[in-house]
Amino acid sequence: MNKKYFLLFPALVLGGLVALSAQSSVTIYGIRGPSGIGMVRLFQQPPRIPGVEVKLEALAQADLVAARIISGEAKIGILPPNVAAKIAASGRDIQVAAVIGRGMLSLFTADPSIRGFSDLKGKTVAVAGGGATPDYVLRRILMSHGIDPEADIQLDYSLAPPEIAQALIAGRISTGIIPEPFASLVRAGRPNLRQIGDVQEEWIRAVGGENYPMTVIVVDRAFAREQPGVFRAILNACRSSIEWTVAHPAEAGALTETLDWGLRAPVASMAIPRSGYVFIPAREARASLEALYTAFLEFSPESIGGKLPEDTFYYYLP
Repeated sequence: MNKKYFLLFPALVLGGLVALSAQSSVTIYGIRGPSGIGMVRLFQQPPRIPGVEVKLEALAQADLVAARIISGEAKIGILPPNVAAKIAASGRDIQVAAVIGRGMLSLFTADPSIRGFSDLKGKTVAVAGGGATPDYVLRRILMSHGIDPEADIQLDYSLAPPEIAQALIAGRISTGIIPEPFASLVRAGRPNLRQIGDVQEEWIRAVGGENYPMTVIVVDRAFAREQPGVFRAILNACRSSIEWTVAHPAEAGALTETLDWGLRAPVASMAIPRSGYVFIPAREARASLEALYTAFLEFSPESIGGKLPEDTFYYYLP
């Protein structure tokens, strides 16, 4: 990570403070659950910016954050990459500032005939998130193994991630792909269940690039332009929270439980090291985002607005 872009100077840029009378408070909208864990310390210690009250609100799902961004109510929010791209394509002037979560999917099976991804042909796989990143990541990997995801395999989208985890543990389904922290629940609940390969490494081989993004920070372009100092301070605080979470999984897990997001401290703490919490500025993350967007275009163009985002979709710190 190139940290020089995110140094918080003792005095905030004057241009970012001039407009404070018009924007004396700003809310960062996150998502309850795994996507929000990297930001938990901000809920305990919101950024202190002279003249600006920074609030945090965690909503139940990404669609609710998207609705606030589309309406203009939210200036800063956390979203899946495809949702951010689709909102931008619809005409809402937002930008991706950073990737804060990368690939952390795991494929589990109780089927003794499955030893690798190539063995999935003719099988049924429960997928956490039809029409979302896990779906298209798996499809791209399958194609790299010569498997047609439309004809050679049955992808089952009927269960939510917690239900897939419970079904794998109970033996009601034999094979499924799920994200953290549910993958850690499966490891703890049924230790003899086999993990097949490494989804992230399979993706990297399939696309010839980097790990795939799972969550991004987006910002209203006008807000970022009019208050660059304020937004820079917020990004710095987000990065610090993520770094603290990764370095202190036990404390972060305990804090997550106090927020009543439906995650117990032991589960969150166990999952954090495998959960791909990062802070990668848009300038450095663009290639990995475009590799993921290319997969979305291949399987469901409308899911990101029918084309790769424009150059202006990526926020670069001045």
